[in-house]
Amino acid sequence: MAGLLCGTKRKKQVSDLLEEGKHAINTTQLAPSMEGTPEDPQLEENAERSLLDPSSRDDPKFKELQKRLIDWVNSELEEERIVVKNLEEDVYDGQVLQKLFEKLSGWRLNVAEVTQSEAGQKQKLQMVLGAVNQLLQPHGWDIDWSVDSIHSKNLVAIVSLLVGLAMHFLAPIRLPEHVSVQMVLVKKTEGIMRTSYVTKTLTTTTEDAFDTLLDHAPDKLNVVRTSLIAFVNKHLNKLNLEVTELESQFADGVYLVLLMGLLEGYFVPLYNFFLTPESFEQKVHNVAFAFELMQDGGLNKPKARPEDVVNLNLKSTLRVLYNLFTKYKDAE
Repeated sequence: MAGLLCGTKRKKQVSDLLEEGKHAINTTQLAPSMEGTPEDPQLEENAERSLLDPSSRDDPKFKELQKRLIDWVNSELEEERIVVKNLEEDVYDGQVLQKLFEKLSGWRLNVAEVTQSEAGQKQKLQMVLGAVNQLLQPHGWDIDWSVDSIHSKNLVAIVSLLVGLAMHFLAPIRLPEHVSVQMVLVKKTEGIMRTSYVTKTLTTTTEDAFDTLLDHAPDKLNVVRTSLIAFVNKHLNKLNLEVTELESQFADGVYLVLLMGLLEGYFVPLYNFFLTPESFEQKVHNVAFAFELMQDGGLNKPKARPEDVVNLNLKSTLRVLYNLFTKYKDAE
């Protein structure tokens, strides 16, 4: 098939559509905020304090999650000349959160640019978090952070907030899956400090993104669909191919196979798949082969079954394409 490069105007249109997709997905389970520290001698009767377990702080997956969030924030705020190196030390005062939220949402917050006093920082956080909550709550989010938890440099609360923003605005990053941390809970009962442990989930799987999307924010489905169509057409147009319906046009696996070849930069021999599949089995073969190519490209094995894609299951098709989107969004 002859190659066809997109023109400048079309690239701009595609870029605009992809950016819309950043506003479309809302998911993941977030960890509750932690107020104070267990060692606080002023802990009142029946009051509870929590602390991140040291073993969790050193967990490689938790560290990787922090690194990817930092890289994302720095990428978003590059024009502001803001560089985040440590989430606890650089985010607590509200300045980074203000700039990040304004960049992602397009809103302009009426807050002081720089505040040195604790009262001023908390006032700024109150405004910023109020705007964040106003945006996220209508779409089914649990608000698991607070002014006090962020300002006290509570790492779990800060990470939870950033994960929420990244997922809601469909950030072009791939967050580590199944990241959880152990929390140490201390409660004062009858003058005695009692300790317990609880696991808090920070990220689950990409699959849950579409469960939440379809169950709690179906109004966003068309935005996601449009964004993914723009993404696949950006590449399939090089072969003079055009997608208008995700579930039906990917159901026979042909476009999936061709798309993987385009994304990875190789030609897929025609004898490896059925270019014009006629039977259900041939279509399943094509989709399964595309899944193999995805794994060869470094992606995890798709959680959807090939049969689900062939059977026009929209959720399964979206999951597969979203995984490609997160890895290859910037590919030319």
